[in-house]
Amino acid sequence: MMNRVSANEIPAPAPRSTEPSQLATELVERLKYRIGKDPKVAKPHDWLTAAILVVRDRITDKWMDSTRRTYATGAKRVYYLSLEFLIGRLMRDAMTNIGLMDEMREALASLGVDIDIIAELEPDAALGNGGLGRLAACFIESMATTDVPAYGYGIRYVHGLFRQQIADGWQVELPETWLAHGNPWEFERRESSYEIGFGGAVETLDLGDGKQRFVWKPAERVIATAYDTPAVGWRAKRVNTLRLWAANPIDPILLDAFNAGDHIGALRDSNKAESLTRVLYPADATPAGQELRLRQEFFFSSASLQDILRRHLQQYPDFSSLPDAVAIQLNDTHPAVSVAELVRLLTDMHGLDFDTAWDLTRRTFGYTNHTLLPEALESWPVPLFERLLPRHMQIVYAINAKILIEARKERGADDQSVRNISLIEEGGERRVRMGNLAFVGSHSVNGVSALHTELMKETVFADLHRLYPDRINNKTNGITPRRWLMQCNPGLFNLIRESIGDAFEDDAEQLKALDRFAGDSAFRERFAAIKRENKVRLANLVQARIGVRLDPGAMFDIQIKRIHEYKRQLLNIVEAVALYDQIRSRPELDWVPRVKLFAGKAAPSYHNAKLIIKLANDVARVINNDPAVRGLLKVVFVPNYNVSLAEVMVPAADLSEQISTAGMEASGTGNMKFALNGALTIGTLDGANVEMRDHVGAENIVIFGMTADEVARVRAEGHNPRAIIEGSPELSQALSAISSGVFSPDDRGRFAGLIDGLYNHDWFMVAADFDAYAKAQRDVDALWSDTAAWNSKAVLNTARMGWFSSDRTIRQYATEIWGA
Repeated sequence: MMNRVSANEIPAPAPRSTEPSQLATELVERLKYRIGKDPKVAKPHDWLTAAILVVRDRITDKWMDSTRRTYATGAKRVYYLSLEFLIGRLMRDAMTNIGLMDEMREALASLGVDIDIIAELEPDAALGNGGLGRLAACFIESMATTDVPAYGYGIRYVHGLFRQQIADGWQVELPETWLAHGNPWEFERRESSYEIGFGGAVETLDLGDGKQRFVWKPAERVIATAYDTPAVGWRAKRVNTLRLWAANPIDPILLDAFNAGDHIGALRDSNKAESLTRVLYPADATPAGQELRLRQEFFFSSASLQDILRRHLQQYPDFSSLPDAVAIQLNDTHPAVSVAELVRLLTDMHGLDFDTAWDLTRRTFGYTNHTLLPEALESWPVPLFERLLPRHMQIVYAINAKILIEARKERGADDQSVRNISLIEEGGERRVRMGNLAFVGSHSVNGVSALHTELMKETVFADLHRLYPDRINNKTNGITPRRWLMQCNPGLFNLIRESIGDAFEDDAEQLKALDRFAGDSAFRERFAAIKRENKVRLANLVQARIGVRLDPGAMFDIQIKRIHEYKRQLLNIVEAVALYDQIRSRPELDWVPRVKLFAGKAAPSYHNAKLIIKLANDVARVINNDPAVRGLLKVVFVPNYNVSLAEVMVPAADLSEQISTAGMEASGTGNMKFALNGALTIGTLDGANVEMRDHVGAENIVIFGMTADEVARVRAEGHNPRAIIEGSPELSQALSAISSGVFSPDDRGRFAGLIDGLYNHDWFMVAADFDAYAKAQRDVDALWSDTAAWNSKAVLNTARMGWFSSDRTIRQYATEIWGA
């Protein structure tokens, strides 16, 4: 029998060499023995894989050391549950954080390989949609940077979010095949596999003395298998784990059916299991789509919780210490079913009574809310929830009874408050409210900007806030400066380091030392020259992708984010049409050359969002080909927005569009990325824009439009958008041109419905805010004409954005929520 050697008896490996010559040797070894290629015939993708494996080896040493340290010290672990992790390409990030970029560049060059060329071949991991997923990625990196032991838990999507193509101006969704050739960063963990059940029935066992035990017998079962990717922090102080779940059937193939000739039916279970992890956010406009979405959410939540409890019992004798050893953060409502699942696991699988399990659950979970939109606070039809998760439906009812009795008897809640607090929405179709479940099942509920947090208390969670007045708190979002300055804008990063030293690399708030250079003309010129280089890079990308030539001397006015009516890409497009009319009508005026760039994806079933993409492309076709404009205005929609595209667009922006309807954007993080890279913001007082104004100075940001309070009042009292439109000649003319088919001669009624919506209800205040927006844009033109003033403000934006580092955000979470 083999003797097991304890971990303490295994000598720690000597640190691996960072000498370029040794790295070159290892690169050749990886090519030969891991990829099976002679260096003489290796292709660029082979060198990419070899480079990743060499870097991964060094990270793995630090990864294992981090895990040992956590076990040895008994440090509290944080588990971050998120349906999205928009991590982007990892090679540059990893090499930068472990301090190996220059050495790897030299090693590859000695072998005749350009690191920049192979880095561009790394696919973006298609694990997210937008801000929610990118925030999760920044947080995982910052947890490692700030030495917080953590796991990120999510789904290993085979295709993830779709790859966007534009065909005749329309969005076309295609599979994103990022895993087609494997993923050299990840490690499969076959030992970390768990059964996940769906459907079936619940049996009640009488244990005597009035005690019962509930046994869920699922009708379907799948296996969740873990795949781990190391998440390395700055200077490799800690390496944490991103654990993603893949779904596999219990029986991959039904041989009897296959041999009987039913080749499709034989793979039924396999296809059903694999569909769980094939696509991010399956369209939920149909009952089948809704069911798949709920299955996904339960699948990854259950697997993650089973894994967390297993790990806890490896170190502790029971679950009484769970809230002291474990903090679980729910990133939005997608993992909210975890509240019921943890209660089920503790009671049904580990024998705790309900009250004890509920107390442990509530003390362990924290919930981050990301939206005030009622439709985005997920809810599921009770029949669907009960059919798919019958035991969890029982638990939800039990939790609800406990909460409502407390609200009514101990807090004196009235009927309306009880209805608002209930986990079951009773008006019309009965639905399970996942936002309410996450709220009552957590000891902490946080918003992601100061404004958003206050609005949570007043709107979607007003009654729950009155019931639990100490539960809601604020944690304003942040971004990692490693990805969003150091890596995406090396020219600016090097200028800053040369000017103020390197303290800001470890503490982003040290960027404040740049303030004194805002008045330095020589510094401003170098700052502006770097911006122009970044604009040339973006112009080259646009030329290559869509064949539109851009002038780097023009103002690059950029709006990149998910396409949604509340984010108001439509407002931006309508203003472009109005500006187009003015340039043609008043050619004698000194117009500022401007390029309006858009990028973003629309949900496949979101008709108006897809129509807005088509409108942007139709408007671009007309304006960009009209000689009367003389190149003074161009409109560009760049397809397939992802992290890598953002890394090119963000450093190139002169003007950042953050123009959501006030009170509807929880925070935003694109606003922070742009400002950190020296773009001025034009925006509403929404989300984190409010705090950005406070940090960068009101004189260094362009604010327009209605406030959240004003929007709420106008919606409550009613307003007349038609009168507003008819009273604004510029707006009326632009909307008439769009509605009548000037930009869609092949289908003159294409946009009539979209524009009618502005005349009839204007829920997102596009018409209401148009004149203020147009005026603010002309103020931007005037400022752009004063180059020294513009560049001074750009420098001050970079200097004053250090507070918006995700390191600061994570330290606040760790201290004020997690106790980690």
